[in-house]
Order: sequence, then C-alpha cells, then structure tokens
Amino acid sequence: MEKERPTICLVTPPSIFLLDERVFVNLGILKVAAVLERAGYAVEMLDLSGIENFEEAMRDYARTSGARIYGITSTTPQMPATAKIAKNIRKEIPTARLILGGPHVTLVHSAFKKESLEGFQGRATKAMEQILGLFSVVVVGDGEEAIFEAVGENPPKIVDANDRVSRFFLNNQKLEALPFPSRHLVDMSSYHYTIEGHRATSLIAQLGCPFECGFCGGRQSPMLRVIRTRSSQNIIEEIRHLFERYGYTAFMFYDDELNVNPKMVELMNGIEALQKELGTEFRLRGFVKAELFNDSQAEAMYRAGFRWLLTGFESGSPRILTNINKKATREQNTRAVEIARRHGLKVKALMSIGHPGESRQTVMETHDWLLEVKPDDFDVTIITTYPGTPYYDFSRRESARPDVWVYTYEKTGDRLYSYEVDYNEVADYYKGDPDGGYKAYVFTDHLTSEELVNLRDFVERDVRAILNIPFNPGAPAIRYEHSMGQFGSGLPSYILRRSQPEPRILARASAR
Repeated sequence: MEKERPTICLVTPPSIFLLDERVFVNLGILKVAAVLERAGYAVEMLDLSGIENFEEAMRDYARTSGARIYGITSTTPQMPATAKIAKNIRKEIPTARLILGGPHVTLVHSAFKKESLEGFQGRATKAMEQILGLFSVVVVGDGEEAIFEAVGENPPKIVDANDRVSRFFLNNQKLEALPFPSRHLVDMSSYHYTIEGHRATSLIAQLGCPFECGFCGGRQSPMLRVIRTRSSQNIIEEIRHLFERYGYTAFMFYDDELNVNPKMVELMNGIEALQKELGTEFRLRGFVKAELFNDSQAEAMYRAGFRWLLTGFESGSPRILTNINKKATREQNTRAVEIARRHGLKVKALMSIGHPGESRQTVMETHDWLLEVKPDDFDVTIITTYPGTPYYDFSRRESARPDVWVYTYEKTGDRLYSYEVDYNEVADYYKGDPDGGYKAYVFTDHLTSEELVNLRDFVERDVRAILNIPFNPGAPAIRYEHSMGQFGSGLPSYILRRSQPEPRILARASAR
C-alpha cells in the first residue's frame, strides 16, 4: 500500500523593502507547487507578500495546520523576513522540516563552492553556515525536480540542482514539459498591475542570461547563466490560459533579456496571431538587451502588443560601462532608445551607481545621458554586492579594515569597496523609497557611501523634474486581521489557499 503523501506548505515571504509588494506573484514557487500537485501532493500556499504583520499570520497558520514540511523561497533582500518566518515555524513546530530554495541560497552556495575549491573560508562560507543552521534542507538551483528529493524520506542537507550534470537541472525539454505555475494557489485579484490601462500579470518565457556583467548575480551559477527556452507555442498557450482563466489582456515578460532568444520574432508573430484568434488586444512589457536590439525586433514587438521596454543601460559613463563588463557602449544604448521610439515603444531606463571607479563625474555622465535620451521612465539604484556577483565572489578582505571587502576590475584597476553585510538581518540596501529611503553599503576611491546616496537622490529628483516624469508612490502594506474573511485554518483567502480538486491545466502545446 502506497504511503500517504504529506501536506506541504509553500511560503512566499514579504518584500518589505518594496513600496508595493502586491504587483506580481512569485512564479518560481508556484512552478514548484505545480509539479507537486501534478504528483499528487496536497499543497497549501501561504502568500505573505505585502502582509505587514507576517510573523503573526505565520504563527496562526502553524498552530492550526497539519503541515509538517515547509518550503520557503527567498531572494537576498527577503532573507531578514525569511529568517523570521523560519524561526516562527520552528517555535510552533520544533520537528517541522524547513526547506529553503530560491535565488539567495543558490547564489550563496555558488560562492561557497568557489571558496571551498580555493581552500579558504570567507563570507560565503559564513553565510552558508548560517543558512544551514536555520533550515533542515536547502535546494540550490532549479527546484522543480529537486523538490521531490527535499520532501522525500531522509533528504540530504543540500540538494544541488545548480550543476549542468545534475539530474535535477532543467534542460529545454524538461522546461517545456512542466505544468504552468499554480496561480490558483494565490489570490490573483489581490495583485494589481496595469499596462496601458490593461489589467496585467507576469510570465517567464525562458531561463538564464549568458552575459557577464560584473554587478549581476549568478555569474558563477549555471541555473542563471545557461539559457533554457520553451517553444513559442508553449509560451503562447500559457498566455491563452491566462486570458481564458483569469481574463488578463496584458503581460509582463520577466525574462532577463527577451531578445537573446533567436526565435523572438517568431514568438511575437504567434502572440499577434493569438489575439486575432481570440478577438482581443494585448498590451505587453519586457526586457531587452540594448546592443542586440534592432528594427525588425521592435516592429514585431509593437505588432504583438508591446508598448513598454525595460533595459538595464546601467550607466551613461563609458568608463563605468567598461568596468561593469556591460558589452554595450553609450552609443549603442542611445541607439536602442532611438529604435524603440521609432516604432512607438516607450522605454524605462534601469540605471545604477556605485560601481568600481564611480566618481562624481561618472554619476553626472549618467545624469546627462538620461537628459539626452529622455526615457519615458527610469530608476536609479545603488549597487549591492550580492552573493553570486563577481563584486562579491571575487572580492578580498581589506587588510587594514576587516569589515571591508575590495573588488578590483583587472582591466582598469578601478576598485569597489563593500562593507560586511549580514543578509539574514539587513535589507535596507535594496531599493526602498527613492526620496530618502536608500542606504549604501559600498564606496569607491572617489565617493563615500553617503556621497553615493546623495548623488543618487540628486539624479532621481533632478531628471524627474526636468523630464516631468512622476514618481509612483506604490501602495501600503496589508495588515492581517483575525476578523477578516476567513478561509481554511483561520487565515483570509489572500494569504492562504489550498490545492484544488479541479483538473490541473497543463501546458497544451503538444495537444494542439
């Protein structure tokens, strides 16, 4: 007789550093939920996005639920909240199996393996030890197949799916065969985002980015470096599903760079054809790589419904573009904006400061470039040395200051200094309120942390004022109240949902 499978609770932690958390659902953990449901597991989804008193909600759930296996996903900025969630579960259920997956542990583990190979114990080793002290099992890399090892009997402490030779590593065929994310396990109506007046949600068409930008996480991580693609038809079927089941007519593509896919124009043509078949009109938004962008891509994207593009231009300084190994020149970035504008596409410029060699001059070059190209929107962030970035992985401790690490870009000799950060405790380095909400944990030979913050604030205010680009203030967090619409074990439906008995809607490309 087959042993009854345990109920598994999957948890999305809040992102308290963001101005508005209820914008896009976390698709990664919903993909894990989908494969568990397909295998016959009962899944309970605890969505704590935007919940102000999330610890109270977590404790209330743990006191009444029969779940003894908890899977939590976390980015690096979410780790302070994730650590609190783990501690609250452990307090209520000392014997619970706590599983951590997601980008943070994947990137820390990559950096940890690098340190181990080089024979020294650095900050990644320390960070990995902290994680293993909090969690029973960690899943690094692709979680969709690795999760079954983590929830099975006698799992290893580390399930490594972040290796191309691992049986858990997703290739194109495995990615294509996955069910669509279990969006029915979250309250989709509580998420709010629009594109050109159309109610929108997100999807991910492909995985991985092959470029080697110095500030970007996962450069040592195959999960984030190796491109894995789905067929155009499979992606189109997910869009059809989102339209037919939820009524969405706008979609944010969260791929790293849509135009690294050689079949991108084919995909755009298919999305255009789907709209004609359904008798509706879509609005789309997504990321492109500037130096790969061309007129044929732009024309096809507009026909498919794209009206907004986002591009990580990062800097208007040629020196900084060299130092970050961006592979795109200032002139190529300007050209990308011109191509988009020529085809009726609006551009949001994603900029960052605090790179090796950053100075007042290089920041002002970014300021002046924004005023020159006049993007339709932009943001400016301060760099953080995340685990998994070259800025983190290739730094060495400063001999005179043990709390400071230094990264040197070999081609120019420019340096970036970063303070030691306990990512389980600190998250105020990430985004926040652009009007005074930033804190820098990096500095250069030319600018202190405080000067970086002041210059970032100046660029944000001055460029917005001159180009008349308003700032979106976001939405306040939701406060969980016991008396609000109850569902299941005493939690409202926007926090807790369970596996549905209705048939799962899987990827249908092969059936059409």
